[in-house]
Parts: sequence; C-alpha cells; structure tokens
Amino acid sequence: MAESTRFVVAVVDDDSRTLESLADLLEAAGYDVRLYSSGITAWNHCPWAAIDCLMSDIGMPDMSGFELRRLVLSRRPELPVILITGRTELRAQYASEIEPDRYFEKPYDGQQLLAAVRAAVTPKAPKQSAE
Repeated sequence: MAESTRFVVAVVDDDSRTLESLADLLEAAGYDVRLYSSGITAWNHCPWAAIDCLMSDIGMPDMSGFELRRLVLSRRPELPVILITGRTELRAQYASEIEPDRYFEKPYDGQQLLAAVRAAVTPKAPKQSAE
C-alpha cells in the first residue's frame, strides 16, 4: 500500500469532465486521487510505486488504456488496473485482455465502479494450506 493511510488511485482520461467526475467519486469514498489527462503524461509523471490502483480510459489519442496498462504492468505486475471506455465495440476486440470485474463502459454505475476499486485494493487473505 502507499505511504499514506488511504489508498491512492491514479486516474487517466483525456476528457476533463470525466476526470473531475471520477476524482469527486473516489475522493468522496476516501481515496487519494492522482489525475492525468493522457497516457503518456501518466507514464512519465505518475509515482507508480505509490499507486494502489490504476483507472484508465481506453480510447485516448496519444496512448490507449491498453498500451498504458501493458507498460505499467511490466513495471508493477501486481497493480490492479480498471479500464473504462465509451466504445462498446472494444469488448469483443480485446476480450482476452479484459477482466470483466475491472472493465466498465460509459455511462458506468458509480457504486459498481467503487466496488471494483475496493475489491482491487483490498489485500487478499493468504490461502491456508490443507494439512
């Protein structure tokens, strides 16, 4: 977890209204939020070691959410990534890369999105060995 007592979510979207909306939603739920208006900006400036979850739009002009996800996971393979899109046709195109509980189409349900973030950042209990 990040150094603060709250989980830190990096949000990447090229639509400023969506960024503001997601920031309001996440902050109201008690998360610290870092906002980035492009994948390249996030990749170059986000303090990845301090991030507990990445939330990214898929369809951005400079770097898609899938490209950003691949780069980030090469550095932090355990980092949970939630993808958001307004392009419903992407579900079939990228089905093998989509985790259903971490993929949301716009307009998304805010409570479902928060539940996905909560599940993503909640530490998993270690499996008990059967002796």
